[in-house]
Amino acid sequence: MDLFPLPAHFSREAERLRAAGIGTWHQLADLDQDALVRIGRGGGASEARLIRLRGQARLVVALDLLPADAALLLHAGIATAKGLASADPHRLLQQINRLQRQLIGRSAVLLELSTLRRWMRQAAALEPGRPTN
Repeated sequence: MDLFPLPAHFSREAERLRAAGIGTWHQLADLDQDALVRIGRGGGASEARLIRLRGQARLVVALDLLPADAALLLHAGIATAKGLASADPHRLLQQINRLQRQLIGRSAVLLELSTLRRWMRQAAALEPGRPTN
């Protein structure tokens, strides 16, 4: 899945990723810390934003999520599949829906519990020995 376009507030990071030949969520997810530091050097890109984008990419790739859904999980404090698998679904749903209303307004299409539970099952399936109820 193509990485671009990224939201406007990631313009410097997008420029640096393009210059490094990173054009897909998979490529970004595979980057290690040293690569992120190298990419961020000298181009005004924020290392913290690159790390955040990589976290988003890892959720996109591991769970086959849309980038916007992965970003929403990150904003709700879920940075890994393991974190998602162990979250309380009702509390997380409440938190995500509150975030959606804050970011989009009352017209936001809220996440459904069935969708969140499906994501959680997918995340649990990635963890050996974890039940996938």
